[in-house]
Amino acid sequence: MKVILYTDVKHLGEMGDVKNVATGYARNFLFPHMYAVPYNDQTVAYFDSRKEEIEARKEQKRKDAASLKDKLEAITVELKMPAAANGKLFGSVSALTVSEYLAKNGYDIERKRIEIPGVTIKSVGNYHCTIHLYEASVAEVKISVTAQEDASAKKDASKKAEKPAKEETAEAVSSEASEEKAE
Repeated sequence: MKVILYTDVKHLGEMGDVKNVATGYARNFLFPHMYAVPYNDQTVAYFDSRKEEIEARKEQKRKDAASLKDKLEAITVELKMPAAANGKLFGSVSALTVSEYLAKNGYDIERKRIEIPGVTIKSVGNYHCTIHLYEASVAEVKISVTAQEDASAKKDASKKAEKPAKEETAEAVSSEASEEKAE
């Protein structure tokens, strides 16, 4: 069945696009939610009258994607991950990890738009990923994965630092006790 999209529909198209879809999909999903209208002379005339408005909206999306591309290419995604001494990560860096980092820094990018070579990053180093923005607009983002300080190493260091202090206080207490007995 031929329909004209009334609004942007994820994974289908944008406002004003003419699409061929299954009849059941159109009747049961697109029409009740007002996402599309049937393709006929009246709807074609209506969308032809709004063509300039639709094109202006698409042009604004292109401009937004271009500015977002410039901003994304200027930053470096710096991730600290737990890693072994040889640089191999305990776990991996995926599109979801990059998406969460970008969300924390104010960029709303879906993980499906992020493409990492080899699907995941499994060792420490510098990498590049591709983010698909709008139409053919693509941003190349640098990713820097560094080893995180091991939590157990921190605990060991803090225990070693505490032991001498405990020994000193124990010695001081025992010397005070011996002085009291002597008196």
